[in-house]
Amino acid sequence: MTPDLAILGAGPAGSTLAALLAQRGFKVLVFDDAKRPDLLVGESLVPATVPVMRRLGIEERVAAYSQRKPGVTFLHRQGTRLDFTFGVVAGTVPYAYNIPRPQFDDTLRERAEELGARFITHRAAVAKGDDSREIRLTAETLAAAGLTEHPKLLIDATGRARSFARTLEIGAKSGDRSDVAYFAHYEDFEHPFPPEGQVVISILDHGWSWRIPLPGRLSVGVVVHKEAAKTYGDTAEERLEHALKTEPLLKEHAKRAKRITPVMTYTNYQLVSDRGHGPGWAACGDSFGFVDPMLSPGLFMALESARLFDEHVFAKGPGVLDSPEILAAGFAAAEVELHDWHESWRELIRHFYDGGIFSIYETGTNFSAQFKGWPGIRFVEDHMTKHIASMASGAFTRRKYSRGLVNFMRQHMLRNCRPPEDYAVLPACP
Repeated sequence: MTPDLAILGAGPAGSTLAALLAQRGFKVLVFDDAKRPDLLVGESLVPATVPVMRRLGIEERVAAYSQRKPGVTFLHRQGTRLDFTFGVVAGTVPYAYNIPRPQFDDTLRERAEELGARFITHRAAVAKGDDSREIRLTAETLAAAGLTEHPKLLIDATGRARSFARTLEIGAKSGDRSDVAYFAHYEDFEHPFPPEGQVVISILDHGWSWRIPLPGRLSVGVVVHKEAAKTYGDTAEERLEHALKTEPLLKEHAKRAKRITPVMTYTNYQLVSDRGHGPGWAACGDSFGFVDPMLSPGLFMALESARLFDEHVFAKGPGVLDSPEILAAGFAAAEVELHDWHESWRELIRHFYDGGIFSIYETGTNFSAQFKGWPGIRFVEDHMTKHIASMASGAFTRRKYSRGLVNFMRQHMLRNCRPPEDYAVLPACP
């Protein structure tokens, strides 16, 4: 088979795009270097991933080995607790899944293969090309795949390696945090937060943590400033154990916990490339940009970027590959939407990092208590909760009204509450 296009990388973005394009009749070749750690960040999905799973016909498979996720609970070191439930707005998906990432990635790949995409175990190499093909596969890579002709289009799905951007020396904009995460899986880690599958995010004395229920285990991670982490110990294991033994919101529940996996380290937050496509190529998923893990948008963005490429470019059929102008226009349209997604997630995540969401919640709680029984009070409280929960679910994240509502509340309605800085996730060293 001479492929119409080649995708470099078989992670969620690459395999999802391969499956979508195979459904449309494209001849797709995917390069997979078969190197993947046992644990990966991205174990907790948002409800907006479910429609893509349904389109690919894999939701039942995923549900069989995953934990259904009804919502998220936020605990704050000040004692405040926020509980969000998905699906509070009619027509939005009321659940997501907490997934074992290796199995989920395998499911996406298997589905792409079932639909006709071809995978080859090889670490593809690229080099700079010319004006008509800005980047190309090396002769050695072509030979390894048995190709005598170069594919018409290359897709970079190499994730944070950003293979094409590095080769072409394309810059990127980073976020304003300098954090590091340490995480592992545990047994017998107490998790008294109903309903079953509820994810818990705790704002700690320094940094924050996640607790993600998985079948038979709990994924636990702590996120701290990289300089603060150095005071927790010399190794990743020491640093994670230090947080679990000293942080008040964690230590009681972790007393009998038994770690059953190695501790993984995760760095490099919030980055978006200055350019995501060019003659003969485009970058999909983390290869274009990635978002902070707070609120779990990362894997959704991988699937959504594949869906946007399909919608804006490949829905036109295989003939689109013979029209550089139409390709460029389609990828440009997809990139505009991706930038809006990234900015929307960053904006929402900032409201949690800088404490604004907690101040809004405290204002609402005090206001409801003061004017209990007044007509409309419950409506206002429910209205805010619905919009914030739906933004965190991926349903309303980009909605101008929802974003404007939160910003309006922050600018004009904070009353009789702690200032946001009292609720902020502290980035400084202890």
